[in-house]
Amino acid sequence: MSYSTNEMMTVAAARRLRNGAVCFVGIGLPSKAANLARLTSSPDVVLIYESGPIGAKPSVLPLSIGDGELAETADTVVPTGEIFRYWLQGGRIDVGFLGAAQVDRFGNINTTVVGDYHNPKVRLPGAGGAPEIAGSAKQVLIILKQSSRAFVDKLDFITSVGHGEGGDSRKRLGLPGEGPVGIITDLCIMEPEAGTNEFVVTSIHPGVTREQIVAATGWPIRFADNVAQTTEPSEVELTALRDLEARTAAAHGQAPGEA
Repeated sequence: MSYSTNEMMTVAAARRLRNGAVCFVGIGLPSKAANLARLTSSPDVVLIYESGPIGAKPSVLPLSIGDGELAETADTVVPTGEIFRYWLQGGRIDVGFLGAAQVDRFGNINTTVVGDYHNPKVRLPGAGGAPEIAGSAKQVLIILKQSSRAFVDKLDFITSVGHGEGGDSRKRLGLPGEGPVGIITDLCIMEPEAGTNEFVVTSIHPGVTREQIVAATGWPIRFADNVAQTTEPSEVELTALRDLEARTAAAHGQAPGEA
């Protein structure tokens, strides 16, 4: 089956979520990838959203954390304060799945502003629970489309800390967990280099060249010594993803592909 670069990105991200993991999910691309994982390779993953649903199993992708589909399909629903204090800060979240508007070479995220904070070119949606998720989850996965506008040498604003300034910066900041362990894009997969914690390319999606990745990155991106080729999406993965998007589009009155 043929597939798009966006489908490759979503499938590659879904594969990173191990079965049985407790995952704190962001809305948008993270939610799509996490729910695809639940429908394919990781049926026993526990999805948590910051509004309080634990074990959510939505049949369509939620519009927001307040979408009733999340509460209706969850194993239980608890107060937001409990989600953050008991589950997240209590060390019970295995993976935080986040999106971003901008990311830097150390996995720090900006979802606040583009440009000067006091006079921004663009005001973004804001932090939500991302800073706490990035700070306290045992591991963090980041998913976003790759471009030189999104993958920047210096963030306009650090909303959520990844590996800080690199090296042992995260440890010196007193943040628990490993921090970001993967950035999944429509071109490749990046992972932090041992020691420096700078993200380097470890897998390239089929049909993508190194030159494309370099052109779509705002810092001098480096490649691991042994770069793999990402496995193409299977028919099972693509069918599950497309069915999920079709159900979502129908439920939300969207045109196909907008889900």
